[in-house]
Amino acid sequence: MVVEAAEGKFQVDWPRLMFGISKDEIIWRVPWTLQTVLQVMFLWFLAFWLVGSWIIPFAAHMIGFSKDSLTYRGQALYSLITDVAEGTIGLGILHQCLLRFQPLSREWFPLSWHGKWYIEACLGCLMFPLVNRLSQINLDLLPFPSPLTSSNVEQSITARDPVATILYAIVVSVCAPIWEEVIFRGFLLPSLTRYLPVWASVVVSAFAFSVAHFSIQRLLPLTVLGLVMGIVFVRSRNLLASMLLHSLWNSFVFLDLLR
Repeated sequence: MVVEAAEGKFQVDWPRLMFGISKDEIIWRVPWTLQTVLQVMFLWFLAFWLVGSWIIPFAAHMIGFSKDSLTYRGQALYSLITDVAEGTIGLGILHQCLLRFQPLSREWFPLSWHGKWYIEACLGCLMFPLVNRLSQINLDLLPFPSPLTSSNVEQSITARDPVATILYAIVVSVCAPIWEEVIFRGFLLPSLTRYLPVWASVVVSAFAFSVAHFSIQRLLPLTVLGLVMGIVFVRSRNLLASMLLHSLWNSFVFLDLLR
């Protein structure tokens, strides 16, 4: 109930009214402390930066080529390799940091094809027009060039290279949603519930998700998108739901570039 009676007075359940989740939502049993949470996130951010900005470019240089000299298909494959490397190392860091807490209970990193999780994901899609509108507002307030539209992705789309387009689609609609959801919704959000209410954990994890994209001009829409995906995950208790929603949003943006 959004409005509840207590000692003759009506109280508004603001978390349920605003986020669709109750302030009394069942929290996770978190076996680690904030130190582990900060360790995972710091190492994840560091690895993300090192792999994408230094390790992969250095490895390419040692082999004898640079990204700028590649064809559209080569650049798309380069992006796919980079994303897979970032995701693999990030998940490896998560696994290593949580190794001493094994075995984890089944409530952690839940992936199940059972239930109606897909309905929650579809309901989340109703927020896409708002997120899209916020993207334009953010760009109007901070009119910097978008990293996505100024990158090799747009150049490949303009060139209408089908192979490059498919490779980029795999990156944005398959790879990124998987490992980003494991980190931000699977790990960070539940971990924060040891110290914060569930709704506040959703907010903080959403902001961290937005910051992780290193894009000031997308800070507002990505934060709202993170809120929606966090709510979908909390309500469904299934990472497949937030992964699907994440994939659909990325696909929506990617297809918009194809027009």
